[in-house]
Formats: sequence, C-alpha cells, structure tokens
Amino acid sequence: MPDTDAEQRDPLFTDPRFAQLYDSNFGSDRADFDFCTRLAADAATILDLGCGTGTLMAAMSEGRDVAGVDPAGAMLEIARQRPGGERVEWVEADARTVRLGRRFDLVLLTGHAFQVFLTRRDQAAVLETIAYHLSPGGRFIFDTRNPLLQAWKRWTPDRRQQIEHPELGAVEVWNDVSEDPATGIVTYETHYRILRTGRTLSAVSRIAFPAKEVVAELLDAAGLAVDQWYGDWQGNPLAPDRPEIIPVGRLR
Repeated sequence: MPDTDAEQRDPLFTDPRFAQLYDSNFGSDRADFDFCTRLAADAATILDLGCGTGTLMAAMSEGRDVAGVDPAGAMLEIARQRPGGERVEWVEADARTVRLGRRFDLVLLTGHAFQVFLTRRDQAAVLETIAYHLSPGGRFIFDTRNPLLQAWKRWTPDRRQQIEHPELGAVEVWNDVSEDPATGIVTYETHYRILRTGRTLSAVSRIAFPAKEVVAELLDAAGLAVDQWYGDWQGNPLAPDRPEIIPVGRLR
C-alpha cells in the first residue's frame, strides 16, 4: 500500500527552500485562475482546499469571506505575506480531514492538488470534505490530469526550462519520472539548479492519475452531482484528447 501521508511531507511544498520557488515556476497566470474567477462571480464565500501560496484566494478576497487550507506551513507563510492575504483565513490542515464548521458558496481544489491523494480512500475523503463544506446551491470545482494523455511521459530531463526568481536570479528546472504500472502512481523528481551558485535542490513527489470513471464514482458516493465535465481551462467539454478532467457541480 502507498504511504497515504507521503504527499503531506512532500518537500516540494513543505520545505521553505522549494516553497519560495513555487510562484516563479508556476506563476499567477495559470488558465485556471481566470476560469475560477468567472465561476466565483456570484460567490460571497469561497473555500480553497490546497491553496498553496494563496495567489487565487488573495485575489478573490476583496469583499468576500474566503478561506484557504493547505497542509504545508511553508506555503501558507508566503500566502500570509502577499497583498490581500490579510483578508483570508489561512488554515494549516489536511484536506481529507479538515472541518471548518461552516459552508461556502464555492469550494475549489485546483492546481492538480487532487492528484496528491494516492488511494481511492483518500480521494473519497477529500470529496467528502468538499461536500461537508458546500452550501445548498453552492458549487465545487477541481481538476486532475487526463490519464489517457500520459502527460508524465513528457516530464523528462531534456525538457528543461529557465525561470527567474526575484532573489535567487535565474533557476534551471527539470523533471525525471517513473510510473508504477501496478498502481498507476507516478513518481517524479523536481530539480532546481540555481545558476548563480550552481546549487541544485531536488525533491521526490508522487501523484495519482485516476480515470474519469473512477472520479465519477467517487463523486456520486460523496453525494456530489456534476453539472458539467470540462476537458481544459478554456471551457471545452471533456474528451479523450483533452488534457484535464474538470468536474463542476453541486450537492446532489
């Protein structure tokens, strides 16, 4: 059995040395930000499970009651310092078990955070958390990569990129990856080489790639109904050749 707590100890998120590189690597211009911002237009209360460094919640916090949950204190420390972060309730907790005792108009779990939960039991627990916090008439959204496209096969050392960090300067980033055919779990190494010093930071992470049928079954068991399945953040419907599996729905 996989270690179901491994993702909670992933240094890519929990180690401050890696957390400081997250925004430079992934930025705030991800396509999901625009999609979720439009989805949240009428939401007065928003919960972001797996909020990371808090870019989305800080941007949505004006005039709203918003909360961001993440198990990585290093990420939340960055979230608290960003503009708008003072308006957000930041909670260091596990999305499988957190219970805030209130409901929200919109519950988010984006950035492929769903994939860090490696077993059906853990995936079910996260969806139960979404259902627990969802207001009647409220909506949820999350994303997971479409396994049919086998995106992990392109996460190879030859596909290197260079990012700019405001303090560290130029940083070279690359991945290496392996798949366990028995479980479908993908193990990937992330490497950051700081060009100014030549120092390399490396972390090992594991993620799952559940099929759409598995996700649908888990959603139904959690009491959640899907209004629309999207295949990307441009709003195209789910299809075998689309990169994402993005359900949007509400309580059943």
